[in-house]
Formats: sequence, structure tokens, C-alpha cells
Amino acid sequence: MKKLGFGLMRLPLTDVSDPASIDVEQVKKMVDIFIEKGFTYFDTAWMYCGFQSESVAKKALVERYPRDAYTLATKLHSGFFNSFEDRDKVFNKQLENTGAEYFDYYLLHGITAGSYPKYEKYDCFNWLLEKKKSGLVKTAGFSFHDSAELLDEILTKYPEMEFVQLQINYLDWESKWIQARECYETAVRHGVPVIVMEPVKGGTLAKMPKEAEDILKGYAPSMSIPSWAIRFAASLDNVMMVLSGMSNMEQMEDNLSYMEDFTPFTEKEHELVKKAAEAINSAIAVPCTACAYCTEGCPKKIPIPQYFSIYNEDMREAEEKGWSANEIFYEQLAEKGGKAGDCIGCGQCERICPQHLPIIKHLKAVSEHFDK
Repeated sequence: MKKLGFGLMRLPLTDVSDPASIDVEQVKKMVDIFIEKGFTYFDTAWMYCGFQSESVAKKALVERYPRDAYTLATKLHSGFFNSFEDRDKVFNKQLENTGAEYFDYYLLHGITAGSYPKYEKYDCFNWLLEKKKSGLVKTAGFSFHDSAELLDEILTKYPEMEFVQLQINYLDWESKWIQARECYETAVRHGVPVIVMEPVKGGTLAKMPKEAEDILKGYAPSMSIPSWAIRFAASLDNVMMVLSGMSNMEQMEDNLSYMEDFTPFTEKEHELVKKAAEAINSAIAVPCTACAYCTEGCPKKIPIPQYFSIYNEDMREAEEKGWSANEIFYEQLAEKGGKAGDCIGCGQCERICPQHLPIIKHLKAVSEHFDK
């Protein structure tokens, strides 16, 4: 397979405030060009796009192409089962949602130190291997958001796992929280191939501070900024696939332009992204990837990722500019959900955040910035 995968998590929408309002006709066009160019890997999950991603995969892909024309991956998330029976209920519903006869890749989703005990309690690793024996899953693995130490423990206990999905990008490569490099090296030691998620870090590595952009554009003016992030991840020897959440045709066409005939990073390019990462880290306020896991179950219905995005954008504005449109965007979001200042500090968002962000603290900063 070519190394670029279509992540069905950030799809084109008809209403940007409603993650379930997927523009299915646009997705069909994107699927067509993706397959036409020789790419086959599609990644969805139970709760993506307001629980509609799997159904859209059925409409845009499964119903329109023969089963051997694509590779489909989906996941079991710990937040949606509470018994041994629930595992099969979710799995069977996913088969129905997608219309697929089987899943080429199936993952235990977003394992952390907090969720790992639940996967163990309900024997999910062995359950997944049974699905493989029955032919309903072709390749068994898991996605992971925690320390290299925990990853080593899991891969040691379950050597039957055939791949691991990790958050890898050049901004997180040396992060003491994400431990991208350490987790990658752990997978290498175990001989387990890696699928990369968040290579562009939720758009952070697509729209970056001018200082960082100038570093990359100065070397290769014709290359898009996101292409550096995708190619960095794809250049790692043990990476078998890089997922990109493409939310419009322009993003897809850009990705295909350099991944159709992929050229790995040079030593010089590694040096440049390291410098760009240093510039970005010095400017970013909240390193949120907009995965939106935090919003499910928020008692105040606070659109946390959107607020962080607006806040980051506003913090990059020149102080002398004064008013910015970000204030309007904030008020528009607040009309549909809670304000940042409505946070009651229950902590459910922090417990599920893959980036381990102090969300409550950041929401207070957002509130102090905008609610005044």
C-alpha cells in the first residue's frame, strides 16, 4: 500500500458547528480521486463526526467499490462498552454501519493508562484476536496515547498485536508528554509496524507562525507547509501508513501531489523541521489537536477545541491591532454551547484528553481573554 491513508475524522461539513453534517457528495468525490491515484487505506471510528463517519464510509466507499478495492479500519473505544456483551454489540453495529463484510484493520482505540485497565477487565485483546480467527478482522492492533513504558508493557504482554497507531509529528517528536520518538522506538524494538495519526497535529503544522513558515518556505517555496509534516512521518522506516484527516478537496489534492511518488526526508529537511518546531513551540498557547474527545459528555456543552483554536489564533495577533474577528467567532460558538467561563472543573475532559492537557486551566485563560 502507498503510505497515505484517508482519515475519516475531519470530513467536509455543511455546517461547521455540527460535526455530523457531513457533505457526503463531496466525500464521494474525494474517495474517487483517492482510489484513482492508487491509495486504498481508509480509517474511521465509532464516534467520529458525531457518530456518522462509519455510515458515510458505507455511502461513499463500501456501496460504490468492490470489497478488494480498499482497506478499511475502524476501532473499539473504551467509552462505549461496559460489559463483555457490549464489545460484540458495538462490533456488530459497526459491521452494519459500514456495510463491510469484515474489517481489514481493527483497533482497540486510544489506549492510555486510564483506559488500559478497562480493556484488560473485558479481555479485549484476546477478544480482538478471536475476531481475527473468525475472519471478521484481518489485522489486529491498537492506537495509543501514553508513555513508552506502558507501550512496552502492552507489546510485551500481547506480542500477537500486528501494528500500533501512534501520534507522531515533528512538533511532538521530542515532547516529554507525547513521547513520540520514544514510543516509535519502542515499536521498532518489538518489530511492530506503526500507523501514524495526527501527523499535522490537528492543523497546527499546516497553519503556523510566520517565523516557522519562513524557515520551510525559504528552503522549498513550492512545497506546501502541510507536506513537510506528512513527509516527516512517512520518512520513518517503521511507519507503514500515515493518516491525514482531509476536510476538503484542496487538502487531498495537495497530499496526493507529493505522496503519489513519495520522496523521503533528507538530512537537511530534518534540520529545518527541528528549527520550525522550536519556533512553533515558542508561539503556541494551547497545543490542542482538535480531536474533540473532550466534548463528549461535557455537562456544560463547551466547544473546547474550537475555543482553543480561536484563542491560539488570537494570541498570534499583533497587540496593536486591537479588535479581531476572533471575538465574534467566540460569541457565535458561545450561543450554541457553554462559554469557557461556564466550566465547572469536573475534569472529565482532562481524563480523556490524548494530549494530557490541563484543559480546565486553559479554559480559564480563554475565559479571561474573551469573556471580559
